[in-house]
Amino acid sequence: MRRATATLAGVLVAGAAAAQTLITPEAFLEVATGKTLSFYEIESGELVGVEQFLNPSLSVWREPGQPCVYGKITTPEGRICFAYDNRQGPPVCWWPFMRGDQLMVRLDVLLNAEIQEVRAITDEGIDCPNAPTS
Repeated sequence: MRRATATLAGVLVAGAAAAQTLITPEAFLEVATGKTLSFYEIESGELVGVEQFLNPSLSVWREPGQPCVYGKITTPEGRICFAYDNRQGPPVCWWPFMRGDQLMVRLDVLLNAEIQEVRAITDEGIDCPNAPTS
């Protein structure tokens, strides 16, 4: 049943707009690892936060005006998931995709899923105390 749900979600994401192309979490991480990405909510245009991908299994997330949060990264069933150290419950999971040449992520829920676009990819780190270097 879980695989069917993931497959259905993938079809819904892919069918949401013909110009969208799902990419693998591994392809996303290949671009992101060693970089800091800035995520913006697609509808409001507001900065959601920045995430530094220290390696393919560890990231540092910071929302505007908030402290750093470390996340363990996993890639189940075509999604990229983050188990943040300040959050109880299941990991936060996203479907990575391209819209034209724009890197995007969509929350892995079926209804009213948030979509974020990556507007910047830099080599600059996030200024966080005790951040691992890799």
